[in-house]
Amino acid sequence: METPCILVCSIDDKTGYCFGCGRTRNEVGAWSLYTDAERREIMLALPARLETMERKPRRETRRTRMARERGDA
Repeated sequence: METPCILVCSIDDKTGYCFGCGRTRNEVGAWSLYTDAERREIMLALPARLETMERKPRRETRRTRMARERGDA
């Protein structure tokens, strides 16, 4: 199943979008329930959503933590 997740799971309080992928909490939670067409439609909207966010999350992301724990960073 195609997913836009990049393991930066933090929701922007201002927009309600995930900083990593641009989906809403509801979209993330229901992702596996959507049809392929519904997922593609949402994914087309994500780049514009990500442009609306002014800042990135302040906490260490899951991907960064995993890399650090592996010794990559």
